This record gives sequence, structure tokens and C-alpha cells, in this order.
Amino acid sequence: MSVVHQVYGYYMPTVNLMGAGAAQEAGKQAKILGGNVALLVTDAFLNQSGLAKQIAEIIEAEGVKVVIYPGAEPNPTDKNVHDGVAVFENEGCNMIVSLGGGSAHDCAKGVGLVAGNGGNIRDFEGVDKSEKPMVPMIAINTTAGTASEMTRFCIITDTDRHIKMAIVDWHATPNVSINDPLLMIGKPAPLTAATGMDALTHAVEAYVSTAATPITDSAALMAIKLISKYLRRAVANGNDFEARDKMAYAQFLAGMAFNNASLGYVHAMAHQLGGFYNLPHGVCNAILLPHVSRFNLIGNLERFVDIAKALGE
Repeated sequence: MSVVHQVYGYYMPTVNLMGAGAAQEAGKQAKILGGNVALLVTDAFLNQSGLAKQIAEIIEAEGVKVVIYPGAEPNPTDKNVHDGVAVFENEGCNMIVSLGGGSAHDCAKGVGLVAGNGGNIRDFEGVDKSEKPMVPMIAINTTAGTASEMTRFCIITDTDRHIKMAIVDWHATPNVSINDPLLMIGKPAPLTAATGMDALTHAVEAYVSTAATPITDSAALMAIKLISKYLRRAVANGNDFEARDKMAYAQFLAGMAFNNASLGYVHAMAHQLGGFYNLPHGVCNAILLPHVSRFNLIGNLERFVDIAKALGE
């Protein structure tokens, strides 16, 4: 019997903490990773709201000093990354903690890659371009959408070319991911909707990917079912704890799917739309998903039937 070799990888963080109160474990995990001084990468809003300080106090209670870098912008840029690297080096940091959604996590991954390898963040555009691991990293999630806290994907805007660079590198996978739904309570409806549609797009594109496997299929379909049931509730009532909790699982499952089955035309176009016009990534996905799905129907109708059923149609 002749068999064509085809190897499928499966990537995700070593430790993944879920559920109410999971963020309280950040300090213990930082200590386990050997942290002495942690750079906490976040955005201006989470810093001003006091959440960054709260997380810093949890970590410092375990004897790990924290330096807050609130420079992660929406659609983080190469400048954000290198400004963060400068703080990391000047403050003598030896690990990174990201706090926020995809922008904070991606910015932190960029800082970690450059800190661990040297060079410019542009050097890592493409697939597995790094030679060394990034510095140890804990990713604490506050939105239910990107799954960047647990993937090997890092999207950084090149400010010269006005494009989003896709960095796909197993070295960019955080050591620890934390999804605490208590940190997601009360998020604005537009943000909840956009990030939720990002998660749905991840699951749909992973399920129809030519690199899909039974493992990624199971994660993608469950993610679609959960999103169909709970996203509307989370948008309608930002304090609906059950909806927030289930959406945290849904986006994580979608991340498990696309991190290993990859994505498709929706993301290929959405990244460039977002990079050129500085638009929210989830909104770009929501606009494009129906059109790309209609175009792809002929490729594998049975898979789209499965998606429709998972959506409750």
C-alpha cells in the first residue's frame, strides 16, 4: 500500500486556566516561569481603568516585580512593539504578561520575539522565522474573540507599508493562557459583537480549511454552537455571566481550531482592510464572512450544511 506522507501539527500553550477567578493565579504562574521582573503589556484604557494595577498587585504578591507598558494600540504597530522592547530591556525584565484582547497579546508577542531573538519585528513576518523562543509569557484575556492568548499567530501593522504583517510562529505561543470571565463582564456591546464575530469567523474558516482534522473539527463545531447560543445574550446584557463564561470557552475552542487548521480568504482580506483603514478586525470579518462563505459553498457544500446546523438553522 502506498501512503503519501502528510503531517499535521497541533499547537497550544502548556497551561490554560479557565473560569471565574482564574486571573488570581497569574502570580503563581509567573513565579513558576521564573519571573523576576515582568513587563505587563496592556492598552491605555485597561491601564487607566485600574485593571492593570490590580493584575500587577496579584503578580507582585508572589514576589515578581511588574512594570506596566500601556502602549498596545488597537491594531498594534511595529512602533508599539519596539517601544515595548525598549522598556523591557531598560527595566531588566525577564518575562512578559499581556492583559487585554488581541491587540495587547499580539503586541506582547512581538515584544517577546524581538527580546528573545533580537532584530526587527519585520524579520519574523511569515511562518516560523524565529530561531529562538520568545521570553516566557502569560496571556490574560479580557475579550472573547481573537484567541490570541493561546495561538501562535501574531498580527502587527507595518506603519511604512500600511499592511498587517502575519507572524505565524510556534515560538509565539504563550506559555500560559488565562480566560477569566469576570474580566469580561460589562464590556461594551459593540466590542462584544465584533470580537464574537471574530471568533465565529475563526471557527467557520477552520472548519472549511483544507488542513482541517477531526481534532480541529470538533473544536470548531462546538465553538459555532456556543457562539450561536450565547453571543446575542452577551451583546444584549454585558453582565450576563453565563453568556460571558460560555463565550470565553467558545473563542478558546475557535482558537484551538484555527491555530492548527489555519484560516482563509476572510482573514486574508480583513487583515489588509484593517491595516490600511485602521478598522476593528472583528468588524472587517463580519462584513466579509457572508460573501466569502457564499463564494466557497461550491467547494464543500456538506461542510457548510454542518455549519448551518451548528448555528441552529
